[in-house]
Amino acid sequence: MAKIKNYTEAATELEGILDALKSDKIAIDQLAEKVKRANELLTFCQEVLRKTEEAILE
Repeated sequence: MAKIKNYTEAATELEGILDALKSDKIAIDQLAEKVKRANELLTFCQEVLRKTEEAILE
């Protein structure tokens, strides 16, 4: 899996996975891998948002 560089790239990749899932473009053989990656991206984005919120509230 590619290293997650920043929020924008993570969100864009996550949207791409979501779009592919919605349009049935992901083969069943790739489904587990894509869901795992989506989870990694989501966790990364949530952490960035949490840290940003903390910085703003300081």
